[in-house]
Amino acid sequence: MSPAKVGGAFRLTKGCNSGVFVRTSDLKDPVYTGIEVAIDDTTGSGIHDPGAFYDLVAPKANTQKPVGEWNHTTITARGPKITVVLNGTEVTAINLDDWMTPGKRPDGSDHKFSHVAIGKLPRTGYFGFQDHGSDCWFKNVKVKELD
Repeated sequence: MSPAKVGGAFRLTKGCNSGVFVRTSDLKDPVYTGIEVAIDDTTGSGIHDPGAFYDLVAPKANTQKPVGEWNHTTITARGPKITVVLNGTEVTAINLDDWMTPGKRPDGSDHKFSHVAIGKLPRTGYFGFQDHGSDCWFKNVKVKELD
């Protein structure tokens, strides 16, 4: 996934913990070689809630619809910038150029990826879907390469 936009719809079941990985460079280790956009059955707006860059950046708001309803999301990755739009609202943005210290956010606070400098991850890679056991459905997924 070089400069690209990934869009589509998803629907969750109660208690679902899922996500979409972008720019994963090692398919055997997506957690530490890509960035996960969280998709979870939660109502908060923390670093593990819908639209978050998992454990890195919290969404500005939780715009996810209730369990069982279809949600629409678009993830755009262009150069160092990645954004997440959830149900028509941009909820999260990250500039990878600001993330050069392993295990640290730009403000100096810690994150769980203690041996990974997020900003040094490849700017291309695979995208994929993640799931921890509860049903999550995806439909109308489209990938568009950007200039």
